[in-house]
Amino acid sequence: MRRRFIALAIWVAAVLVTPGGLCAQAAQVTKEALPGVTNFARVETTVACAGATKPEAMADVKRLGFVSVINLRLATEEGADIEAEATAARAAGLRYVHLPLNGASPDPSVVDQFLTAVTDPANQPAFIHCASGNRAAAMWMVKRVQVDRWDVNKAGEEAAALGLTSGSLKQFVLDYLHAHPR
Repeated sequence: MRRRFIALAIWVAAVLVTPGGLCAQAAQVTKEALPGVTNFARVETTVACAGATKPEAMADVKRLGFVSVINLRLATEEGADIEAEATAARAAGLRYVHLPLNGASPDPSVVDQFLTAVTDPANQPAFIHCASGNRAAAMWMVKRVQVDRWDVNKAGEEAAALGLTSGSLKQFVLDYLHAHPR
């Protein structure tokens, strides 16, 4: 009986710490439909990454428990209405942070500003969005490695589940991480 217990304890410990084990999958990405939001994907209750978001969706973002919106869209992007979204977010009781990130030519200083915003306790939990979810997921990947001390591969898997599909954005993230070791 004691041998079975020890064997079971060893097996459970192995499952919990192996790369495919439960701890590695602790941050589960769930995708939901949210009116006015493209590609809504949530990581536990701490963050959501999404694509294009209409101002009228801000009340639902607040209802879901988020306290801030971090918008990575450029004001010049088609369909982006930064002022209307900021007004709607504030009217819904959300903090609003606009950090324009050009996906074709990302600026590392925006990543630094993002890390400051997303780690501010007053902004948590945060709803992060861009046009498709690519930039939002890329920035979240940086946060996972720099702040949460995740392995790059694990953070990359989560970012892909959140919507990171751009090879050039992923390379930007990897270059940023290399230039800013933790």
